Amino acid sequence: MQIPLPLRALLVFHPSRSRAFSSITMAVSSSSSKPCLRGVVFDMDGTLTVPVIDFQAMYRAVLGEREYARIKSDNPSGIDILHHIESWSPDEQARAYQIIADFEKQGSDRLQIMPGASKLYEFLESRKIRRGLITRNVKEAVDLFHQRSGMIFFPALSREFRPYKPDPAPLLHICSSWGVEPGEVVMIGDSLKDDVACGKRAGAFACLLDETGRYDSPEYQNVELKPDYKVTSLAQVQSLLESNFNLTPDAGMPG
Repeated sequence: MQIPLPLRALLVFHPSRSRAFSSITMAVSSSSSKPCLRGVVFDMDGTLTVPVIDFQAMYRAVLGEREYARIKSDNPSGIDILHHIESWSPDEQARAYQIIADFEKQGSDRLQIMPGASKLYEFLESRKIRRGLITRNVKEAVDLFHQRSGMIFFPALSREFRPYKPDPAPLLHICSSWGVEPGEVVMIGDSLKDDVACGKRAGAFACLLDETGRYDSPEYQNVELKPDYKVTSLAQVQSLLESNFNLTPDAGMPG
């Protein structure tokens, strides 16, 4: 059962405004209708790992300056580069994918685990809450992340899984493989257009990681799909989950 809409209206956790957040959290916590949380699905780049890929530079390299400016003006919430190049000729696609692969390789070479990721992973593991991953990066990057972080997310879907985010299909696939309902899952990511959209379209809760406050800009205020929650670091996620969800261990989840 989901929280009544007035209480689920965008809950923003900012340390500087903890009093306002706490008042909402107390109202949620006192309700017997807190939803059961049985799984958390994470984005990888910029969420579980420190953002090191210069996506805007990558988009410019793929599209060219003029086309980049045109598409960006038409898509204020962000550019879906993978979707855009699907209509190109095979030769153009090959060139574009090579540019993207070069940028991703540079990112993998500088891979850093996001502060708070390991502690949050351990908390979810201790509560027997499933942990999955969805990324638009390649499987090789996911394998490297698993190897270097020591954390294992399963299922972990890379862009080889089609259709990819923001389509809800990968999140629905994970829910199905876990045997849970989307309303028992939280999607956490740093992209409004990919992660939040994927989560909301699937019927899950969506938590936006916005470290810099970029999504406070007026250009994002009228987007169609908004997150249920917003945090500025992964360190804030545990208390958010404890306040707003029933975290009773799932008997079907292995220890």
